[in-house]
Amino acid sequence: MSESTELEVPLALMVQTPDEPGALHALTRVLLEHEANITHIDIAERRGGLSTVYFELEDVAGEAADVLISDLEALPIVRVAERAPSFQKVYGKRIIVVGGGAQVGQVVVGAVAEADRHNIRGEKISVDTIPLVGEEELAAATRAVARLPRAVALVLAGALMGGEVARAVYEIREKGIIVLSLNMPGSVPDAADLVVSDPVQCGVMAVMAVSDSALFDISRQRGRRY
Repeated sequence: MSESTELEVPLALMVQTPDEPGALHALTRVLLEHEANITHIDIAERRGGLSTVYFELEDVAGEAADVLISDLEALPIVRVAERAPSFQKVYGKRIIVVGGGAQVGQVVVGAVAEADRHNIRGEKISVDTIPLVGEEELAAATRAVARLPRAVALVLAGALMGGEVARAVYEIREKGIIVLSLNMPGSVPDAADLVVSDPVQCGVMAVMAVSDSALFDISRQRGRRY
């Protein structure tokens, strides 16, 4: 599957079928026939013997999208096939904040306040958090950010991080994730793109780093500490 560009708006569909083996294969066969590229897929709901599959598709629009939906509805297994707002449109880019509870909370204060300023002008930036302790848990959470849909930045907010967490930071930076860190003991600050001492300001700068409208170029800030 190819990567979609920021300017492309995916076609999002909710398709309900019986919860049984082979259902997904039948759906994707129709998508293949229409040369629709799947950029995201999720089992949104399983209940009462039925399963609802959420698709985000590119390379299909206009009348072609209507024909695709009609062909899906024509499948004997399909109960409902309908358009839905895409996660990209509703939630937009995701910033993930990981670390100690107190530090995470303060980073979120700044990130949510700054995201609100951008979202009210039409952007979509969302903030997700998980308070965690322990090198193994933090490293696993860091690596998982690269697998999260629409995740573009990670803030590591804690009092001490290094070792395997720092190695995980280098790995996800190679995959295009922007990493900000609070100023703390350990090797994580040296591995991050940007280090900010004040947690509220760190949250603000994380949003500015991913915003399309902010006059903030992360490439010019890499390696700096504030």
